[in-house]
Amino acid sequence: MQEFWESFSQLLDAEALIRSGGFYLVIFIVFAETGLFFGFFLPGDYLLFLAGLFCASGMLNVDIATLCLGLFAAGVMGNFMGYWFGWRTGPMLFKRKDTWLFKRRYVVMAEEFYHKYGGPALIIGRFVPIIRTFAPILAGIVQLNFRKFVLYNISGAVVWVLLLTLSGFFLGREFPQIINYIEYIIIGFITISFTPILIALIRRRLRLKKKAEITNKQP
Repeated sequence: MQEFWESFSQLLDAEALIRSGGFYLVIFIVFAETGLFFGFFLPGDYLLFLAGLFCASGMLNVDIATLCLGLFAAGVMGNFMGYWFGWRTGPMLFKRKDTWLFKRRYVVMAEEFYHKYGGPALIIGRFVPIIRTFAPILAGIVQLNFRKFVLYNISGAVVWVLLLTLSGFFLGREFPQIINYIEYIIIGFITISFTPILIALIRRRLRLKKKAEITNKQP
């Protein structure tokens, strides 16, 4: 059991993943997080940033153009996989029982986010953990027009990959010493990324509590 948790913790360690697995493992993780419903816990935003940073420092043996192209392809194909999965499974995902890895509230939260923003949720959601994984699945479930999905999918992948990866790359080139502050970078990304999730969960809980209070007051 201890070995399992050590392996699981290492899976969440973006720095260790890049150092040990290199370019191809990074590509696979981006694909899994954007296309497989169980990949929502994988590092996304800061993985892209660190990949660009490591590319600039030479710790990732690939040029920046190849890195960005590979990440873009993985992000686009991942969303296509999620869309196909949602199209085929339909509402079955909402009926899936909770496990230690899967929580139905994540799907409900993604559904609310998707209905609020519509198709552009596929672009905005790229920068929000959990939403990044479930938004394309919801698009498939509601059978969003495929041409619109392709447009939002490609646009979101371009913005997400280029913004984060090139930020890491150019900061790594201009300020090489930033490599010594990786822990703080990861903490910062996690804080920024999960703040919208925490706010959404708190609002949902307060809304449900208020609804329950109104129901209890009714004769």
